[in-house]
Amino acid sequence: MIAQVASLKTDSRSDARAKFGVGSGRLAQFHVSCYPVRIMRSQFVLALCFVAGCQGFGQTPVTPPPGQMKDPRAILAAAEPYYDFSDPALKPWHLKATYQLYDDQGKPTEQGTFEYWWASPKVYRHTWTRPGVTYTDWYTADGKHAYLSSGGGVSFFEYDLSSAFLSPLPDSSGLDPNKFRLDREDVKLGTAESPCVMVIPKMPQHGQLQPVPLGLFPTYCFDPNVPALRVRYSFGDLAEAFDSFVKVQGRLLPKEVLILEGNRQLLSAKVESVDGIAAADPALTPDPHATIPRTDKASISASVMAGGLVKQVAPFYPQNAKFAHISGTVVLGATIGRDGRVHALHVIEAPWPSLVASAMWAVSQWQYKPYLLNGEPVDVDTTINVIYTLGN
Repeated sequence: MIAQVASLKTDSRSDARAKFGVGSGRLAQFHVSCYPVRIMRSQFVLALCFVAGCQGFGQTPVTPPPGQMKDPRAILAAAEPYYDFSDPALKPWHLKATYQLYDDQGKPTEQGTFEYWWASPKVYRHTWTRPGVTYTDWYTADGKHAYLSSGGGVSFFEYDLSSAFLSPLPDSSGLDPNKFRLDREDVKLGTAESPCVMVIPKMPQHGQLQPVPLGLFPTYCFDPNVPALRVRYSFGDLAEAFDSFVKVQGRLLPKEVLILEGNRQLLSAKVESVDGIAAADPALTPDPHATIPRTDKASISASVMAGGLVKQVAPFYPQNAKFAHISGTVVLGATIGRDGRVHALHVIEAPWPSLVASAMWAVSQWQYKPYLLNGEPVDVDTTINVIYTLGN
């Protein structure tokens, strides 16, 4: 996939990115000091709600607390047990949350429901429902996967609700020190200094990579006293805030999630109920009309996938890359789902860090025709090349 970006003067979002600090060295600090302020102003009263929601946390103390840990890997390791919702020791349970979507101006549009049923690490179900759209995934004890879909499909940010509620931390086993650098920095959330960990891919042409603004790559900010994730940043201008925590079988579950792009709301969600279920709950049995997809993935070239692109969002040209006269190609590895939407992205190569954030933000919203293998839609692994060219 090639997105040819010339001077990008026609991209209205580029000015917005500059306004909110994605780019120049002088404004880059906006990510550190101002994101938390916007989140607090969005009625995420983090400190008060956190204290109320995490009573009893002291039963499993962390020594030292995250705010005193200097090693970023130690901070992630301390938090992991509180977000392990795949532990076989858990009892079967069900989560129901409602969510609100917003348009390009941040005005409320459609409402939906996200539900999750869990009986074991192999047996679980996700369902998204909103007017005209339903999508359900079932995973069964024999290792099979079935799905049922109707309507126009679920957006990237709706899919992200599963991760936001159930697995918001990075997989530490995949953070190879030879491939990723972890930076730690304190950020003021409310009145407290919170430790944040940014996961930065090591790009060969940059060696150890120059300093980058916090939040440009996936960043995880924790409460300083207990290992609870408060804010998760990605793609430079995208943030998720977590609030009103409750304990679920010894794990931490945020009752409220807010997804922001800059200062604009994209999605807000609230947990309506959490309850126990039977291991043989009927909801865990796939619908007889559900499709059992092929288990293999197709590996398709960028040029072939380019022909199936049906929705493309143009990336913005970061101001700091412009000022530094940086151009070139960001190469992303992508998984395109059976529904034609982008389900996962990772960076393979890039000439400049902020170009990665720009490319990932844009590509995450692209949509393709479902790729058919012997007449059946399959997941696709591919690469996407986003080309940045400076104007004259």
